[in-house]
Amino acid sequence: MSKKKVVLAFSGGLDTSFCVPYLREKGYDVVTCFVDTGGVDADERRYIEERSKSLGAVEHLTADGGQQVWDTVVVPLVRGGQLYGDVYPLLVSDRYVIVEQSCALADKHGTKAIAHGCTGMGNDQVRFDQTIRSLGDYEILAPIRDIQKSHAAVRAWEAKYLEERGFAVRAKTGRYSINHNLLGMTASGSEIDEWQSPGDETYAMTAHPASWPKAPLRLAITFDKGVAVALDGKPLGGPALLKQLNEAFGAYGVGRNIYTGDTTIGLKGRIVFECPGLTALLVAHRALEESVLSAQQNSFKPAVAKKWIELVYKGFFYEPLKDDLEAFLAESQTFVNGTVTLETWGGQALPVAVDSPHILKKKGAVYAQSADWGGQEAEGFILLYGMSSTLSARVNPRRRGS
Repeated sequence: MSKKKVVLAFSGGLDTSFCVPYLREKGYDVVTCFVDTGGVDADERRYIEERSKSLGAVEHLTADGGQQVWDTVVVPLVRGGQLYGDVYPLLVSDRYVIVEQSCALADKHGTKAIAHGCTGMGNDQVRFDQTIRSLGDYEILAPIRDIQKSHAAVRAWEAKYLEERGFAVRAKTGRYSINHNLLGMTASGSEIDEWQSPGDETYAMTAHPASWPKAPLRLAITFDKGVAVALDGKPLGGPALLKQLNEAFGAYGVGRNIYTGDTTIGLKGRIVFECPGLTALLVAHRALEESVLSAQQNSFKPAVAKKWIELVYKGFFYEPLKDDLEAFLAESQTFVNGTVTLETWGGQALPVAVDSPHILKKKGAVYAQSADWGGQEAEGFILLYGMSSTLSARVNPRRRGS
């Protein structure tokens, strides 16, 4: 009898490397699927394929997911302009693209068994499991969660397991859990988990201040309906555009940060993350949006975007409400067209110029410079605008101080 096939979402790191022989010893033929979501070069893709085969996978597939990450994550994220916990830009949202393509591969192979290398401690397991269930009636295998029942130091046990079977373990992957994709990079583990200062080797995309270029960088980003479409006037597809931004602003240390958040299951999770290109996009988009949207739009839209961020962070990528929110965000971007020039001397990007035919400027009136109304009109407006508070202060005075 032929063994049952399982499709394993595979990255070549410690966790998914462990999964291959573990699943084989459980009686499965393992088909590995690496979805390149924009974080590896050709050499790394080859390494991942060779790693899969050396571990005993019966087949390995490499698929491209960069454009899908751009379309389904970057575009609505930038249009919304919000961060989870006001800090974190959802850098591991490529998980949803990985799961979708893994499910498609399982269908192609005629199996309902899908495996992932998520632990039972973090948020990724929720993203994987919930997405798999939303896409069909699949059997979910999670080897790392299985071994947690009997092994406390999971990563150390995984490394030992592999080494005992003759499989080498990369030094860095043994110490850190690293995720790199089009959006940016995250790192956790070791001293990061212990709230200690991260080692220099945890940073891969952003330069140390000592190596920042001496001359400033100026770069213009053009948006069409809230979507970045060109750099310095040159039209570019989304993944290529974000790649160039990552390289340009990463050289100046833009987008380096540390985030501590509450995981879905209640633990505190601490990560180092880098996202130079995404940071540049968010800064430029906000500067343009602030100039062209009405006061009511700019006041209300963040509430919609924050709910979108919450759903994506917590695993509800296929929740119908998410689609509803994206429809609102897309409609709000009708006039978010124009070019924003960013400047950096290092560490942060500043929107130094905004050019758009849709900026809400009033002819004859410039803030703090000139107005086409009189002082009496301004005084009357203020009188009426604050009437309720004034009446409250006079009719129901409150004691000042103690």
